[in-house]
Amino acid sequence: MSAYLQRLAPLLILLLTACEPVDDFAQAEPGEALSGGATSVAKNDTHAFSLPSANLTPSRRLGFSVGNSFFRNPWVIAPSTTTARDGLGPLFNTNACQNCHIKDGRGHPPAANAESAVSMLLRLSIPPSPGDEATLQTQGVVAEPTYGGQLQDMAIPGHAAEGKIRLNWRMHQVTLADGSQVELREPELELSQLAYGPLHPQTQFSLRIAPPMIGLGLLEAISAVDLQANADPQDLDGDGISGRANQVWDIQQQQTRIGRFGWKAGQPSLNQQNASAFSGDMGLTTDLIAIDDCSAAQQSCRQHPDGGTPEVSADILANILFYSRNLAVPMRRAVDDPQVLQGKALFHQAGCAACHVPSFTTDANAAEPELSQQSIRPYSDLLLHDMGDGLADNRPEFLASGREWRTAPLWGIGLTATVSGHTQFLHDGRARNLLEAILWHAGEAENSRQQVEAFSADQRDALLAFLNSL
Repeated sequence: MSAYLQRLAPLLILLLTACEPVDDFAQAEPGEALSGGATSVAKNDTHAFSLPSANLTPSRRLGFSVGNSFFRNPWVIAPSTTTARDGLGPLFNTNACQNCHIKDGRGHPPAANAESAVSMLLRLSIPPSPGDEATLQTQGVVAEPTYGGQLQDMAIPGHAAEGKIRLNWRMHQVTLADGSQVELREPELELSQLAYGPLHPQTQFSLRIAPPMIGLGLLEAISAVDLQANADPQDLDGDGISGRANQVWDIQQQQTRIGRFGWKAGQPSLNQQNASAFSGDMGLTTDLIAIDDCSAAQQSCRQHPDGGTPEVSADILANILFYSRNLAVPMRRAVDDPQVLQGKALFHQAGCAACHVPSFTTDANAAEPELSQQSIRPYSDLLLHDMGDGLADNRPEFLASGREWRTAPLWGIGLTATVSGHTQFLHDGRARNLLEAILWHAGEAENSRQQVEAFSADQRDALLAFLNSL
């Protein structure tokens, strides 16, 4: 070898080594445990979802505590001496935000013989007709004419609840590649005691459990440009994933914007999500949504005394917004554990990260300074994806079809049992554990599910260890 080649050899080796694939999953990434960036909290007990962003100053934490009090305390019937919190109903699903988002966590389907669904909602609509274009632009659906957009299964004294929700479960078995069998359950809806007459014969139903509250302000702080960067509605790259952003009506801005919140990304902002919950879930008016969810067929509901105009003052709504924006994401556990790292590699190998996008950096102009320019790991693209016939509710919402759902963020999912006391996942709580949730994936996730089905028992355990570390 010439002297020239001898001198060149180390450089050639360095260049060739740089071109070789690197095992990205051999160790945890820098800062990977901080799912919410600097807002993350080191908490993994039953109160893990109820803490303020770690970077809130003491004076700002006072505002968080005020919002927390209105989130937890029940609203009462008007007229009342408790004027700050009266006006409940007359028709409603719950009298406090915390009843649905138990410990700021995930809701669940009703237990057998439960008097009310509590942390599960039933959305209602009918297929649109010619002339409904304006309604679809601003509401996303055409509400059922008698019962409105949501069935309220509770009422104040002197009024009749709209009806009662009961679920029956249909079971079927799935056999994995190694011969293991998993039983899946699918809800069958049963309605009774409909107090205001029959439902429209073409009523579309969608069961929804309350999602966890953590990290919502961070999701709101992701720029629309960054969300759209992951959209591929025509599947131009041919990977079978064709996520798209829902386009929904922003009441405050009076224009269409990207949807981020709700199971079908039907709300553009956290404030509108909160106002919608006050209206639909508790029958409370706000400056943003100034009407109760009472249809023209429910005159007694419309005529009942209110709790002021609006019933939820602008100050209370702002306090609730500050609280919900700053509910912190817990830090991950065991990020360096070999089994967790193996599961992370399998998560990517199966293509799960194509929809459950691991990371974003929040915008510099976030609504709250603590939320700006944070490196976060929500494991979601917030886009709509076709999840197949098995999960379809067949109820469109704005651009979302009856088979499309927003990718659910996975951060905090491993603490569900600790915080909420159960492990019931997906939009209607049908999955009793994370493996069942995976096995319901189809449509754009068909290939990923098939790969998981082909995993060995040890590989499945590693994948679940990774998910439970989130």
